[in-house]
Amino acid sequence: MKLLVIGRGGREHALAWKLACSSRAEKVFVGPGNAGTIGGPGGKIIPAKLDPLDFQACVAFCKAESIGLVVVGPEDPLAAGIVDALESEKIRVFGPSKAAAQLEASKVFSKSLMREALVPTADFQVCDHPQIARTYIDSQIEPLVIKADGLAAGKGVIVCDNAEQARRAVDRIMVREEFGKGVGRQVVIERRLQGQELSVLALVSGRCVMRLEAAQDHKAAFDGDKGPNTGGMGAYSPAPIATPEILEKIDEEVFIPTIHAMKRRKSPYKGCLYAGMMLCPQGPKVLEFNCRLGDPETQPVLMRLKTDLLDLLEAVVDERLEEFADKVAWDPRPAICVVLAAQGYPGSYQKGTPIHGLEAASKLPDVQVFHAGTARNARDEVVTDGGRVLGVTAMGDTIELARKNAYEAIKLIKFTGMQFRADIGSKALATPRSN
Repeated sequence: MKLLVIGRGGREHALAWKLACSSRAEKVFVGPGNAGTIGGPGGKIIPAKLDPLDFQACVAFCKAESIGLVVVGPEDPLAAGIVDALESEKIRVFGPSKAAAQLEASKVFSKSLMREALVPTADFQVCDHPQIARTYIDSQIEPLVIKADGLAAGKGVIVCDNAEQARRAVDRIMVREEFGKGVGRQVVIERRLQGQELSVLALVSGRCVMRLEAAQDHKAAFDGDKGPNTGGMGAYSPAPIATPEILEKIDEEVFIPTIHAMKRRKSPYKGCLYAGMMLCPQGPKVLEFNCRLGDPETQPVLMRLKTDLLDLLEAVVDERLEEFADKVAWDPRPAICVVLAAQGYPGSYQKGTPIHGLEAASKLPDVQVFHAGTARNARDEVVTDGGRVLGVTAMGDTIELARKNAYEAIKLIKFTGMQFRADIGSKALATPRSN
């Protein structure tokens, strides 16, 4: 079978790499891909010059290459309706419809649905004008979180310590439109939750919800969870804080009622549903939903997956996922992904900086270097081409060894202005692993 992965980031490189490991995969095209999405296992990975938002070109490519399955990585094409466009041309595709993707594309839609379905989440207020938002902020005592309604590449959530910070956040989103025009026409203002974050991904198809191994993401830019929120600076899996009791509670109180509520709204969900959770003293609460595999969570989760990913994704598309109930196999060893970012990220950053040491790092045992924001220049050098540049992912018999392997690989990689967190996975060291 020929496959097409839509996207250009680290998640898409990891998806292409794992799909290429399947004996059933003949070629894995990645459109548009990056400097790393070429070759791979069996030399199967091939870049394709595609714009993920040019649906007509994507359809034409699929027909010309006889693509058997399309896997959509990023949120923007999902929110714009790429699944609907491909399915209308009888092309099999993994991902939710445009209507279902509102769970991520609109914070207002998502929070309203959670309230309707009694899914545990923070108390919130929707505001459609800056002054209304400021007035509401002034009436609150607890610290707040300000969220842009629309998609903002993971950076439209501002965690505030006080009312002044919250008012500045409203100005950034709604007045200065720092995260894009239209993204902040409405904001969700919610009470700030306290606890540890947990990323829980599930495959959803028909009546079947299959939870994958949990991961813990690191959103803040700097060590110790300091600095501005980013798209994610690293992740590890499994997450020791994800006890069987907590995961069962998330199944029963989050995934199942959400899927039922989507069906009631005539927008049945199919694909990957990612629940960003906060483990609060009162129990787990939803921070946000994403309608695709997380980035960088996908990298360590797929490193640990032993079952053929192509089999699983096809089962979702064909609505026979129940065939894999209790049959998905995982490597018991922990995996960790550390993101190497460009200087200045998540703010402005330079592109075109040469990257050295990739080949040496990739030769280390139990290490995969997934490209995210990379490209090739006129001299065929791999250069930086985004804020998050690489995801150095490693496994080990323990989380300590996985961390050691990842950071040893990082020592071999160099580019001007390279920044990364040195504490990815350190939380797991203090938490006994649950069985």
